[in-house]
Amino acid sequence: MATVRRVRRIIRKIDPWTVLKVSAVLFGVAAVAMVLGVVIFWSVIENAGIPDAITEFLVKITLIEPGTDPFANSEQFFRFVVFGSIVWWVMMTGLATLLAVMFNLVTDVVGGLEVVILEEHLGPVNGPVLHAPAGYANQTNGGRATPPPEHADLPTQEAPAVR
Repeated sequence: MATVRRVRRIIRKIDPWTVLKVSAVLFGVAAVAMVLGVVIFWSVIENAGIPDAITEFLVKITLIEPGTDPFANSEQFFRFVVFGSIVWWVMMTGLATLLAVMFNLVTDVVGGLEVVILEEHLGPVNGPVLHAPAGYANQTNGGRATPPPEHADLPTQEAPAVR
């Protein structure tokens, strides 16, 4: 039988080195995906003849002179895309690391970020079964008292450390 208990955890520090490593990999994969997406998108558009149609339209409305081809230098465009994705990768990795450092500085002042986690324990209960505190309903869940509905969302009380 599964039992669930609420546990409060406070996140006080995030290691900037770990954030740097994880964000470098994450944003690196995203940068490669962006480059591949642009290459695939451009090849589909080029095979459909859309750049030629746009050029013809611009010549008809006299925005460009006949014989000019604004889409002729696709190699330069792809260089720009690769360079832009590398710059984006470095900037986002640096920003994520900077945010981790800022989080650490702010949590030194305010004490951290509190998170309530539900821990699920599977299997039988080992050890003595405790009686329900005052105010709890007489309903039991496998020998454990359940809190009344009005206490369901309250954080758990921290017990003093036993030494």
